[in-house]
Amino acid sequence: MLFGELAQLCGQRNAIDGRLVELVAALEREDLAGLTGARSLPALVAWKTGMTPRNADTMVAVAHRIEEFPVCVKDLRAGRLSLDQVGVIAERGAHGSDAHYAELAASATVTQLRTAIDLAPRDEPEDTPDPGPEVSKTSEGTAYTTYRIRLSRLDAATFDAAVQSHHDGLIADHPGEDTSFPTRVQAFMSVVDAGWDSAVARRPHGQHTTIVVHLDIEKPAAALHLGPILTDDERRLLTCDATCEVWFERHGQPIGAGRTTRTISRRLRRALEHRDRCCVIPGCASSRGLHAHHITHWEDGGPTDLSNLVLVCPHHHRLHHRGEITITGPADRLAVTDHDGQPLHGGSLARPPTTPPPDVAPYAGPTGERAQWWWYQPFQPQPPPSNN
Repeated sequence: MLFGELAQLCGQRNAIDGRLVELVAALEREDLAGLTGARSLPALVAWKTGMTPRNADTMVAVAHRIEEFPVCVKDLRAGRLSLDQVGVIAERGAHGSDAHYAELAASATVTQLRTAIDLAPRDEPEDTPDPGPEVSKTSEGTAYTTYRIRLSRLDAATFDAAVQSHHDGLIADHPGEDTSFPTRVQAFMSVVDAGWDSAVARRPHGQHTTIVVHLDIEKPAAALHLGPILTDDERRLLTCDATCEVWFERHGQPIGAGRTTRTISRRLRRALEHRDRCCVIPGCASSRGLHAHHITHWEDGGPTDLSNLVLVCPHHHRLHHRGEITITGPADRLAVTDHDGQPLHGGSLARPPTTPPPDVAPYAGPTGERAQWWWYQPFQPQPPPSNN
């Protein structure tokens, strides 16, 4: 009884996922994701459906290749295949493999489908791309965090020399046997502290940019110092989260300098980060490189205080100043609208259903048998047509 109901619900869920794939394909075809302020189609799908980013990536991958895998998508709509099964095929299957993998997926698990696709012959890339330098972080419970750093040989030599120099300095300053001997971890943190102190001394407001703007007092025009004329949107964007030094001009001749404008102090910045945590635009969870945006622009008399400031990511900050989205406040009653004036809400679109569930057969699912790969014939891509 329970397994019968489980199979029926899984079939209906598969059919619903198939319809969602068709809707996402239509969104991609009409290029509608950008109108909502979402930075990508997977981000829009994750936001509006409430699913995880990984599941959104899978759905978008199927939608992107919906024309290449019509048989698999048809079986998904009929409830015979799951989204994860079709997603593996769409993400990794070769062109022309639709019928081959649709037949295999009727009895294979997701893991078995991955193995089958890996067995298919592939063209080896001529040159392996250089992965380049990278820093990754992995948290290990609440006590420790592991960093992995990949550097070029020259950068690695500089890094080793810096750490060794600080290690030697810590050893020279070591007070004696009553304290533990300095470690390379302490030397690394000494390098970080020295760099941080140097940056703070050099740029007290290091997260900002100082901009010199020449403003014509007789007409609404501004230009960067020794640079191009700014549009209104560019001027507002640059003066939103930057230290701005204004020079007034008449007929192209400087007539005076204004004060250095609206510096957002470190204390105010920390208060903003504590309150907003991430980009305040609905559906965006970016938490790095955020800009402090004046809801009422500084040049329009907006104050530099918490009630008139919100954190936004660079992508949505540019969209706002280009007029694609609108941000109105104050901060505790923030309203965000799209280009057409429609409000953007943070929650998903899920609501109680008003239509009956899809009328599909129960989902049979994979057989669950161990795969005997010795008899399996991997998909063979067709050779390109000959010109002879």
